[in-house]
Amino acid sequence: MHDIKLILSDIDGTILPYGCKKIPARTIDAFHAALDAGIHVGVATGRNALWVRHFFEDDARCAATCVASNGSEVFLEGEKIREARLNTDALRRLAERMHEVSGAGMLVFKGVTPYMVAGSVDDLEKCFPSYAAICEQAGDDIFDEAPIKANLFFGSLPAEYYQVLVDELGASIAELDFDIPQPGFGNVMPHGSNKGTAVDVLAEALGIGLDQVVVFGDNGNDVSMLSHVPNSVAVQGASEEAHAAARWHIGACEDEAVGEAVARIAAGEWPFQR
Repeated sequence: MHDIKLILSDIDGTILPYGCKKIPARTIDAFHAALDAGIHVGVATGRNALWVRHFFEDDARCAATCVASNGSEVFLEGEKIREARLNTDALRRLAERMHEVSGAGMLVFKGVTPYMVAGSVDDLEKCFPSYAAICEQAGDDIFDEAPIKANLFFGSLPAEYYQVLVDELGASIAELDFDIPQPGFGNVMPHGSNKGTAVDVLAEALGIGLDQVVVFGDNGNDVSMLSHVPNSVAVQGASEEAHAAARWHIGACEDEAVGEAVARIAAGEWPFQR
């Protein structure tokens, strides 16, 4: 018997097919069915919290409980219960290093706007065109206030160097953690802040155990929660490390496999088998 009280899903590549701008209506309907059944349901994403409602057609109910900015922001029923900001001295050292890496760069966000700290828009366009379309050049004041979200991009850097660079940065800048959520793109997080620790924050606030949580993901930045939560689920086409970290495996994002699973959980069914 499964007494599920919290469901969290990654967005990009898990419930939002790459190239799409909105989460499919059937998946939104499934979220509502879970909410109506008394289950807290939301997303766990690398995106800024201000983006989440946008993907749900501005549906505040679906965005009220969420993990955003890879765990640096945690919301429960619309109330922010965690905020972890990036260390500005560490970001300055990171920016200095990224200026030296040909074909790569660094973004820092203010709200939903990405600011180019190092690198070129051309290289950003190769790996994250939606950010390239709205990116602005950072000014001298970019680190005057500690940001919540920053990213690396590797548009013209050979793929075999992605992990080498991220490992080097993690070893040399202790205040920050790094991961690679998709080819050509990297996350920058406060040390110890990730989707897995964010699940703990929500579970503690709700007074539930991890066995009452289901999480869905597909890529590198989901591994911290997929490996942490007993009922973890990877969609078809997930990265090798995400697939290996998950206990359960379902169909593709493009087929709305997560939405179907959420709807079945809302109906009192258990949709997973090895």
